[in-house]
Amino acid sequence: MSGQSITDRITAAQHSVTGSAVTKAACKATTHEVMGPKKKHLDYLIQCTNEMNVNIPQMADTLFERATNSSWVVVFKALITTHHLMMYGNERFIQYLASRNTLFNLNNFLDKSAMQGYDMSTFIRRYSRYINEKALSYRLMAVDFTKMKRGTDGVMRTMNTEKLLKTLPLIQNQLDALLDFDANPNELTNGVINAAFMLLFKDSIRLFAAYNEGIINLLEKYFDMKKNQCKEALDIYKKFLARMTKLSEFLKTAEQVGIDQGDIPDLTQAPSSLLEALEQHLASLEGKKTKEFSAANRATTLSNAVSTLSNTGMSLSKVDEREKQAALEEEQARLQALKDILRNPSQLSS
Repeated sequence: MSGQSITDRITAAQHSVTGSAVTKAACKATTHEVMGPKKKHLDYLIQCTNEMNVNIPQMADTLFERATNSSWVVVFKALITTHHLMMYGNERFIQYLASRNTLFNLNNFLDKSAMQGYDMSTFIRRYSRYINEKALSYRLMAVDFTKMKRGTDGVMRTMNTEKLLKTLPLIQNQLDALLDFDANPNELTNGVINAAFMLLFKDSIRLFAAYNEGIINLLEKYFDMKKNQCKEALDIYKKFLARMTKLSEFLKTAEQVGIDQGDIPDLTQAPSSLLEALEQHLASLEGKKTKEFSAANRATTLSNAVSTLSNTGMSLSKVDEREKQAALEEEQARLQALKDILRNPSQLSS
């Protein structure tokens, strides 16, 4: 017996009558069943974002409409579906979200119908803020930080000083919104919140990888910066250290809820001697009396720090590569499933 409510069935039937398969699939992905959105509906919607004749605003508006529901289950699943499409759909989808003045307005959302509703409403409010922040970052930079080219010739490693000092705080804001989800293992109690947590986990790896590469670039440029730039850069680096600690806590939760240890990256902070060298360099630029590091000592400290952060970057990349390989294999299965659905559209009805 399906866990769909009568309302779910009526909503889907209405869209069957109007002939909107996209809207129907969005409704099917956001039913009252206490489980994550079904893969076949997500796959269908992903494919739709790649079809030029599909109306992306209509698809997004259906999800916004579903997020106005009074049920925490429907609203949470609308957010998960939106996040999933931002991650795996055609870039047109996130571009449309970024072009809107408002996205999810759920800061006051509260489902009082059951005890679980109270608990889950907290995470809905936090999750919606992250999705809004992800779209805002795209609007400001015209790039998804989780998808940018990485490596020594990547976007963050080759960015000039001025742009780097503007971009790193944006990555930090997005990471803060993600880590503010702040669920402990005892709160990940159902398939809906678990689906959200998995997407956040995947974003956290890619987002921190971009952040880490930006910091390596920042450190390599630091001793050639002007005084005001050094001051900004030092503040950014200190915040980075705090976020790395917070991400480590987030990853511990991921491990405790069953994410394979091989998929948890090793995060290693640069030696504390680097922070001392950065602070003393700024102090000397400000004309304060300080013990200045020798050029050789400073070069060694910087080299060790960059090497440590590069190892962290390699660990993040290995996790991401495994995820990409799994996604490729999934893509093959998805294309076959979609061919089956196109041959027999009734498969979407469940």
